[in-house]
Amino acid sequence: MARPDFPARDGAASGSLTTLARAAVGDLVALDATDGASAAVTAVRALLRRAPELAAAPAALGAADSDLLAALAELSEVAGWILFDAGLNRAAARMNLRALALAERSGDRATARLTLLNHSMLLTHQRRPVAALDAVARVGGPRPLPNLVATLVLVRRAHASALLGCRRDAMAFMARARSRFLDGASRLDPAWSWWIDEPELTGHHGWVLARLHDRDRAIALLHEAATAPGPSYRDLFTAELLAALVRAGAWREAEDLIAALAPRAGGIGSVRTTRGLARTATRLRGHEGAPGNARDAADFLLRSLPPRRRCLPPRPESGNGPAR
Repeated sequence: MARPDFPARDGAASGSLTTLARAAVGDLVALDATDGASAAVTAVRALLRRAPELAAAPAALGAADSDLLAALAELSEVAGWILFDAGLNRAAARMNLRALALAERSGDRATARLTLLNHSMLLTHQRRPVAALDAVARVGGPRPLPNLVATLVLVRRAHASALLGCRRDAMAFMARARSRFLDGASRLDPAWSWWIDEPELTGHHGWVLARLHDRDRAIALLHEAATAPGPSYRDLFTAELLAALVRAGAWREAEDLIAALAPRAGGIGSVRTTRGLARTATRLRGHEGAPGNARDAADFLLRSLPPRRRCLPPRPESGNGPAR
């Protein structure tokens, strides 16, 4: 998929900037789903170069109308997710803070919730489970959460609890997540919840089990999620499946998975995924207990992965960039 042709900048009118931000959100989400974060982060960089107003500091937008603030909040949330999946964690954290500030100024509670849930995922990835739980705790409000939002809250809590070694809590959270998901989407669930589906929930369930070292059940669920059709970022479940197979000493299954994965590994756009695959392949290649065929397959996978690229968004000029 070619890089999206973003509309030309028109910084004179907030309506034009709102339209640009809304269009960019759709383009970036579509690009990320098909080509992955490496392609999408390049598009983010190009967009911000063409329309630096989109990166204006929240404090400088005090007079902007709520529609523009909400559009910029949504764009910042999407950019934060892309930066995270592209392996740019510090930049992602800064963009999340910007998205939160803009969402709060505009009263866009749905975007604020998604940003907090994304930030919780980032903190878990950084192995900061207590901070991840604190971020999730900010998602709630005086009223019960819609079903799919509540499902994702429980999934995030399960991951953080698993990292803390709280097996009972982690499994209870996943059971409750499954129950809320089976209740179906409610009319109050936001538009962004479209991707919370059966394969997503199954993959996270397997991943939580893998964190808890329950490898047999983890492998079955991760295999189910990894083989289901879906957006490109779900290759992450394939990476977690390979890691679980290697930890379990399932050499033949790991070799078969690599044989299926390696021919397309060069096109994986999620840096989180390729880094995970590289770590597992390195471990397998040096594992003295693994058979030669499996170690050779690991070496082949390492050579098939895309080379590391440093794709940074442009550094905004002083006073005209994301909040830190």
